[in-house]
Amino acid sequence: MGLLNKILKWKRNTEDPIYEIEDWNEIVYDRDDLEIKDKEQRGEYVKGCLEQIAEASKELENLQFEYNMVTSYLKDMEEIEALPEEEKEILQSCAKRIDELEVQQSGYLKRENRMNDMKFHQMERMESELQEGYEKLTEAEEYQELIKRDLRKLDGEKHAYLYRKNDLKHLIEDTRSMAIVCTTAVVICILILLFLQFGLEMNARIGYFAAAALGAAAITFIFVKHNNAVSELGTVEAGIGKIIRLQNTVKIRYVNNTHLLDYLYLKYNVASADELGRSWQQYQEEKEERRKYLQAEKSLDECQKELLHELRRYQVQDPMIWLHQTAALLDKKEMVEIRHNLIIRRQSLRRRMDYNKEVIAGKAQAEIKDLVEKYPEYAKEILGIVGEYEKDFS
Repeated sequence: MGLLNKILKWKRNTEDPIYEIEDWNEIVYDRDDLEIKDKEQRGEYVKGCLEQIAEASKELENLQFEYNMVTSYLKDMEEIEALPEEEKEILQSCAKRIDELEVQQSGYLKRENRMNDMKFHQMERMESELQEGYEKLTEAEEYQELIKRDLRKLDGEKHAYLYRKNDLKHLIEDTRSMAIVCTTAVVICILILLFLQFGLEMNARIGYFAAAALGAAAITFIFVKHNNAVSELGTVEAGIGKIIRLQNTVKIRYVNNTHLLDYLYLKYNVASADELGRSWQQYQEEKEERRKYLQAEKSLDECQKELLHELRRYQVQDPMIWLHQTAALLDKKEMVEIRHNLIIRRQSLRRRMDYNKEVIAGKAQAEIKDLVEKYPEYAKEILGIVGEYEKDFS
């Protein structure tokens, strides 16, 4: 079964038509399928040939323009190379200066940490007040730190006073409790002594003196301690009130200075005085670099004008192109390489021109001529189509 399939497949392959891949660069005119007696087909065929001629003519115009331009470049190079050494040195001096200025400009454009245009123009608008603004901002930030330091100090003192106030309140409560305890103890002692004197008929005189003395001493100590705590509490509370008033005064300064800082940050579009200082320094450097760039640009323009003037004086047809290939004026190898490339380009253009003229247009013209000669009965009609086509595209 497999062998039968292979045989059938081989048979089909031998019967399939074989098509050759055409050469796309070759123009072929085939009349095998042309019905020459059919007026419509005959007209379309002739028009097709004419369209190829028109396409070739259009391409020839473009190629001729490019060819003339390349030829002009080569002639200019010959003119330049034929100049005396003194005149060549003038051109080379201009070219060298142009190269140096272009390198200088390129160095500026490639420089790192360049200030963008928006930031530069913003700094430029405020240039007259930037130094004063930096000083104000620095002063305001330093003052802000002093205020924060004072507020932290006042907070510490306030917390110390509050801690002492809490201690004094506990002490006052404790002295009150101690006074009650001592009084109760003295009363109990007296009651015991009375019981001993009258109930047991003991001599309690010394006990009375001892109880009275100890009670008086304890109560006096507690009373003094209590009064001192009360007096100190008043002083502490007065100190707290004074600290609160000071805090309020400092807080007002803090709020006002914070608002001033926020405004200055917003005005100069920075987050700190240091950033403004760095931006100011960067602006000064950028300003100087831009001044040098503009000066170099002005000098470059003058050098280019001088080079163009010299080249026109030497009858160079297209002096503008030499502004972009000054290296060829300075280096003979570069000049040779450019000439070599131009010669190759001109040869390529010449081949394309010959192809369009001889192959495309030539074959089309020969085909029309052959039709007229082989079919004289249609010659008038064919020539009429040619005439109308030439009239439309003239």
